[in-house]
Amino acid sequence: MAFVSFLIPCFVMGTDIAFSCQNAADFVGASSPGDIVIGGLFAVHSEMLHTEEDPIKPVIQNCAGFEVQVFLQTLAMIHAIETINNSTLLSGITLGYEIYDTCAEVTKAMASALRFLSKFNSSEDAVEFKCNYSDYIPRIKAVTGASYSEVSMAVSRLLALQLIPQVSPASSAEILSDKIRFPSFFRTIPSDFHQTRAMTHLICESGWNWIGVIATDDDNGRFALESFGVQAMANNVCIAFKEMLPAYLSDSTFHTKVDHAIEKIVKETKVNVIVVFMRQFHVLKLFKKAIERNVNKIWIASDNWSAAVKISTIPNIKQLGTIVGFGFKSGDMSSFQDFLRNLHEKPTENNKFLREYIMLLSVCAHLEYHDFQTCISNQSQDDLLEDVENKHQIWRDDFLNANIEPGFIQSTILAVYAIAHAIKGQCKNRNCKDPSAFTPWELLEELKKVIIIDDDKEIKFDSNGDMSTSYDVLLWKEIDGHMEITTMAEYDAEKGDFIFEDEEKKKDFLNLKKVQSTCSQHCRPGQMKKVTESPHTCCYECVYCPENHYSNQTDMDYCYRCNNKTYWAPINSTTCYKKTIYFLAWTDWFAVFLLLLSAFGVVLVLSICVIFTKNLNTPVVKASGGLTVCYIILFSHFLIFLSTIFFIGVPTEFKCKTRQALFGISFTLCISCILIKSLKILLAFSFDPKLQNFLKCMYKPIPTVITCTGIQVIICTFWLIFSTPFVSQNFSIPRAIILECNEGSIVAFGIMLGYIAALAFICFIFAFKGRKLPENYNEAKFITFGMLIYFIAWIVFIPVYATTFGKYLPAVEIIVVLISNYGILCCTFLPKCYIIIYKQETNTKSAFLKMVYTYSSKSAGSVAVSQVSLDSKSSSFRAPISDSCKTHKNSVNGNCQFQVPGQSLITGKVLPRNAARKRVSSI
Repeated sequence: MAFVSFLIPCFVMGTDIAFSCQNAADFVGASSPGDIVIGGLFAVHSEMLHTEEDPIKPVIQNCAGFEVQVFLQTLAMIHAIETINNSTLLSGITLGYEIYDTCAEVTKAMASALRFLSKFNSSEDAVEFKCNYSDYIPRIKAVTGASYSEVSMAVSRLLALQLIPQVSPASSAEILSDKIRFPSFFRTIPSDFHQTRAMTHLICESGWNWIGVIATDDDNGRFALESFGVQAMANNVCIAFKEMLPAYLSDSTFHTKVDHAIEKIVKETKVNVIVVFMRQFHVLKLFKKAIERNVNKIWIASDNWSAAVKISTIPNIKQLGTIVGFGFKSGDMSSFQDFLRNLHEKPTENNKFLREYIMLLSVCAHLEYHDFQTCISNQSQDDLLEDVENKHQIWRDDFLNANIEPGFIQSTILAVYAIAHAIKGQCKNRNCKDPSAFTPWELLEELKKVIIIDDDKEIKFDSNGDMSTSYDVLLWKEIDGHMEITTMAEYDAEKGDFIFEDEEKKKDFLNLKKVQSTCSQHCRPGQMKKVTESPHTCCYECVYCPENHYSNQTDMDYCYRCNNKTYWAPINSTTCYKKTIYFLAWTDWFAVFLLLLSAFGVVLVLSICVIFTKNLNTPVVKASGGLTVCYIILFSHFLIFLSTIFFIGVPTEFKCKTRQALFGISFTLCISCILIKSLKILLAFSFDPKLQNFLKCMYKPIPTVITCTGIQVIICTFWLIFSTPFVSQNFSIPRAIILECNEGSIVAFGIMLGYIAALAFICFIFAFKGRKLPENYNEAKFITFGMLIYFIAWIVFIPVYATTFGKYLPAVEIIVVLISNYGILCCTFLPKCYIIIYKQETNTKSAFLKMVYTYSSKSAGSVAVSQVSLDSKSSSFRAPISDSCKTHKNSVNGNCQFQVPGQSLITGKVLPRNAARKRVSSI
């Protein structure tokens, strides 16, 4: 197969032989041979020194800013490899390593990655271009690193060409979990998704919702900010401001933007919590400026710098306030610390990083701790060569131990062991002393299945290539005048919760809540947020929940509505209350009063019944239509009084259906009987022949009563079948429920009452015509008055009933029923009872005949006709009415015409007294 070779040149790094590059091997920072070689990418230096040459040449310059913490990670990788080589894990197979310094620059990291891709044992370090790399054996089998996500993204895309496994102990960007774009990337730490979720959880638990964010303007910072923004929005946390600082310290705008960020922090007085996603050297510069401006906040540290000793040792760091952060889960560091104690005995020929560190110790040894730290970080490689010439070599064990960041050391060791376990899986049936025994892409497949036992726990890569380890929640505390980085809690990434070892550490966590960082004051239960003109949802006003709404938590966006109509809530309520159920209860004083009136009516009915029964044969009782009719009328009155009890108490379906039907039918029966009585009275004393003929046709008592009452029965039956009354709940009163009977159909209710009114009106007309009857017999006059009471009561009832609501609505109908029932009962029976009891002398047959005879004589003499008709067997004649008709005593045999109640027309002569008696007795 044809291929093209790419040569890996060695760019000139400087003029001095110690750090210059004459061939590709000089590019390596630390190396050791082995049967299988693992590559390493670490940002041992924080920046590259850029020249201002014009034109710019493709020359990789020397680096500056020696990072002791990253240097320790390279030592952790070397320590892990040496430990594996001295163990039985790989059964005689030795691991080698090639570690390169990326100087936190993508360009330099890409140059290192090109060397990783070069063909094994190629004399010219050539990278062959092929269409298929399945059988291609590159210089290394796997890569550990890089330190920063931005570098890892670039390197991973290049390594993916040959599917060389890359296991990073520090790159946490969430995008690196995408296996389509980064198929060969793994990491021994969780992604930023879990870190930002942990940060948001801490912020929410502490009651903060108004925070600031500062990040570096690179891929790592932008992706972290994006992930945090999503988490913050999901948890109602608002970002008051976002400040982005240049990714490289060599950027000319760096210091200006740091000053601008500090000004923003000082200006936003309500923002007391700042989340920082930056590299350590960025944080160092930021904090020095913040200390100068006396900024005092709570700083939430990302995993990049949460355990950075060089930051915690800044003079006056305690003035900044409280620093709490998230670091990767650490492990047992004792073995690594032993390795560091013996580090000065290690050869430096193949470890430029160690050699440079020793030189730095010699140059900066005379300084205090923090100044010593600063001295090391600020030395460039060129300056170091000049300063070290006349210096003696000095070794300090304490400095390296003090700068250990356990989380990064642990994750670096895990990365090496993960690769070693994958190699072990590939070498079961192969001779792995031969570098061509397996290819990197085969190692990649094995790496996906690796399980590592760490601290008695099984750890493995998930489908995204991430290890779901937990976080240590770190709190910077001042102890004995020094800032110490302590572990406050553990954050379980899977469960999303904090785990505290003891109450003292939990107390430290609770102390964080004392600091307020909110745009607005918290809305208490019973209130809700009202968004103001601010674009942030965290800036709001607190307003009371309206009536029938409530809120039972702090800072609710809206108030809950009471879930159904049976509950209510006042303004500013924290809960809903069950509405009071009202109805016209038996114990209500007004109901008791109405019941007493009904009971009195029943007693009155029974009393009248007794009186009439005892005076059965008296003229007054007989003139009332007889005992049967009276009993029917009294029974209907009794039922009407009885119907009122169905209006009182808890409404039920039975009560609702019974009360109107019982009242309507009973009242109709009563009016029907009184109608027959009115008709009979008018018939008995009417002297108008035409009217009398009409009344004779109408007067059919039993059919009339049955028909009138039957029509009402039909009306009520249809009402109950097609639109039956039912129990309903009236919610018109805000804090109460009125249990009442819904009539089902107002039309049917109106027809029922209208029909009763029609019968009453007919009865009223007939009774009105008979109002001038004999005094002791003048029942029509009282019937007329009773009907008037009925009409007045029900006419007043209609508007009152339509405008009344509440539990006393049934009482309105009870009152009108009682008024109309009492009115008719009293007008019909009390005058007769009065005569029976107090005027017994007029309640005799003779007295009654005399009264009727007198009335008949007067009525006959005043008939307003111009002629009378005389009837005989053979002929009839008409003659003027003689004056003797007015005084029938003198004209007993005169030619006059009149009628005795209930009898046929008598023509030609005035009836004698015994004939009148006969007629009356027949009534």
